[in-house]
Amino acid sequence: MKLPREFAEPLRRLADGCPLAARVVWHAQTGSTNADVAALAEAGASEGCVIIADEQVAGRGRLGRSWSSPAGSGIYASVLFRPEPGVARLLTIAAGVAIAEAIETVAGIAPVLKWPNDVYLQEGSRPGRKVAGILAEAGGTRERTWVVVGFGINVLPTSFPPDLVARATSLESELGRPVDRGELFAMSLVNLAARYDDLRAGRHRAVVEAWRQRASSTFGRRIEWGEDGASKSGVVRDIDDDGGLMIETAAGSARVVSGEVRWL
Repeated sequence: MKLPREFAEPLRRLADGCPLAARVVWHAQTGSTNADVAALAEAGASEGCVIIADEQVAGRGRLGRSWSSPAGSGIYASVLFRPEPGVARLLTIAAGVAIAEAIETVAGIAPVLKWPNDVYLQEGSRPGRKVAGILAEAGGTRERTWVVVGFGINVLPTSFPPDLVARATSLESELGRPVDRGELFAMSLVNLAARYDDLRAGRHRAVVEAWRQRASSTFGRRIEWGEDGASKSGVVRDIDDDGGLMIETAAGSARVVSGEVRWL
């Protein structure tokens, strides 16, 4: 389907020359943009394909969770990358930085990041409610890998499912004024391309430091996580240069790179 003017005009104005803005496919409704782009990846599509939908009926979050994606209220998009292994492991971190930067540029509010893939709006000294999320999924072969980076941003006020009401919000609900979905989508692609270029050029530390600065309010908080069938807990201290979460426990230092974590 033809990209609506709401998105086409900002892409032309703000993302001219951006490699991620050249092949954008629009769906009024789809199951999951991540699933759609993964299918393109398996079929041999080249890097830089983007799918955006007005509504997802089977939107996905981490660890099999669903992502609320009602029509006309947010941005639900996925991008295909074919990165080198050293780049792939930091794509979620880079995407978090890029989406937070886009929100700050377009909406004028500075989000905070929470490991590994959550974008929050600040409430006092702690992250408040979630306004955006990122889901990176990988596949392919050793010779030809791919990573799909999906991002969802809650823009307009909407009715969240009961289990999300206390934890999720939207930009317009918090700001009390309109936010241009098209401009936010265009800037998200521009910033994703820029942060991806940082990784490919070896500027990994710059990306990690940008993430660290936006996540500083989460350092010092306690978390729980599972490891080898046991529940563990500790205090978050930092992330390392590979994006791993560094935790101080009663038994010493620990590092978490994947799986479920619960912030206390």
